[in-house]
Formats: sequence, C-alpha cells, structure tokens
Amino acid sequence: MIRVGLLLTLTLGLTLSAGAAEPKVVKLWPGKAPGETKEIGPERYLEAKKGQLEVKRLTDVSEPTIAIYAPPADKANGTAVIVAPGGGYSILAIEHEGTQVCEWLNTLGVTAVLLKYRVPKRAMQMPENLAALQDAQRAVSLVRSMATELKIDPARIGVLGFSAGGNLAAWTCLTKKPMYDKIDAIDEKFSHEPNFGILVYPAYIVDKAGVLKPEFEVKKDSPPMFFAHSSDDPITSEGSVALYLALKKNGVPAEMHLYASGGHGYGMKKSAHPCSLWPDRAGDWLKNRGLLEKAKPKE
Repeated sequence: MIRVGLLLTLTLGLTLSAGAAEPKVVKLWPGKAPGETKEIGPERYLEAKKGQLEVKRLTDVSEPTIAIYAPPADKANGTAVIVAPGGGYSILAIEHEGTQVCEWLNTLGVTAVLLKYRVPKRAMQMPENLAALQDAQRAVSLVRSMATELKIDPARIGVLGFSAGGNLAAWTCLTKKPMYDKIDAIDEKFSHEPNFGILVYPAYIVDKAGVLKPEFEVKKDSPPMFFAHSSDDPITSEGSVALYLALKKNGVPAEMHLYASGGHGYGMKKSAHPCSLWPDRAGDWLKNRGLLEKAKPKE
C-alpha cells in the first residue's frame, strides 16, 4: 500500500512538473543596456558566507531580462506584477525573492514578471542605482507594450520588490522622469510608471535621522502601495513608515503591516513569525483593490 501511495505521489509530481510552462525570457534592451561600457564577466552564483542564509545569489548581471510567468488560463485575471529581488544592489536573491514569488503570484491569477536587473551597481553613476532604475523603468514600458500578447490590462501593472528591490520599486513608482533617452517605439508609446507597488522590507528609504530621502517625492497621483516590514529588521522599518505616512498625507491609498519580529530577508520562506504571512495580506490587498477580478475587455 505504501509503495502504491509512493508511486501515485511520484506520478502526480511528474505530471505537475511536465505541465508547468517554462517562463518566456525577453531581453530588456535591443542592444547593450544604457551606459554599459565594459564587460563585467559572466553571470555567476555566489556561495553563502559564514552566517548568511543559504539562498541563491546571482551576480555580475550585464544583460538584463524579464522572465514572464503566465498563470493558468482559467485563472488569469489581467493583472501583472514585475518582481524585483533584493540583494543590496550587489546580488539578486533570485529564488526566494524571485522565482518563488512569481509562482505564488500565478496562484492568484496574476501574470508574474521576474526582473533580472543589472548588479552590482555600476561605478560613477548618479543616482548610484541608475542602471537598475533604467532596467525597472524599461521593464514596465516593455510589459505594457506586450499587454495584448500577455492578455493583461495595461492599467493594472505593478511592481513588487524586496529590500534593495523594494527600494527600486519605490524609485520606479515615484520617478516620473525617464532615466534614459528613449531608444525605440516602446519608450515613445508606453509609460514607464507602474499602477501600484508592493514593498516588502524596502531598504535605503530614509536617512540616518529617519527622514524620508528627497528622491522619494510623493504626489497626489502617486500609485497606491502596500508595505510589509518587521520591527526588529536591521534595515529599519522607519523607511516603510515614513513612506506610508507621506502617501497618507497626500491622499494616496496605502496599507502597511508592521510585524513585531522576523528580521530581514525572509522573502517567501516560511517561519514561526507572523511576518511570513505577508503574501496572504498582500493577496487580500490586491483583492480589495479589485486587481484579482478578471479585467474587463477594452471597448
């Protein structure tokens, strides 16, 4: 009986694996990315240092891409979310803050788009995360240009970021100025501004005094945002609080979940801390905003 059960489990696992579609990978730029003047070597994974979490760390990214994870056709609702893994703008935590997030979004019927942005930060750029910000803006425009192909609503494209990726999501949501010269029809016709943001333990949002940095200028037409952070996070939760309050002051819809414990960098990892339930709360937020309802066809 045990052998039969094991066989059925293996068969089911193989069936699910065979049915899972591979993501479609698309280069962000038609040629070299803006400002790239030298080769930094092939992409590689770094081994964890003593005391670090055992996670996949991708670095030396010079050819940024998006990987499109389509939800099951019967669940697809027309919303898309671009996922920016964290990693201090040095590496990308590509799995627990990347691919696993895309798989979760697919269960909600959301088209997930994994952004592999350039890391590490390029020298002598202003702002210092310019390369990553260019990649994020281009990703929004590119996904919006593919709306018909992807069967998504171009007015329902959001960004979701963790740590440095959360910082990047904040920049992308609040930067109206294109950070590179337009290069093709995609840049000419399609906006680089996302429609909403989900920021999970975002980094580098406030200065040493706990004041919101000037680059995060909130206006009345800024996109709605969701925040999840832990009070014991060494990357201070004051950043999420400050940005949330700025949104609230300007009448922009925002929701924040501040947990007592959980630290930093948990992504999709489950733990005994309530912060590991942030995907449920983010899903509720998306649902309450009508983003999990099937998008109505454009007339």
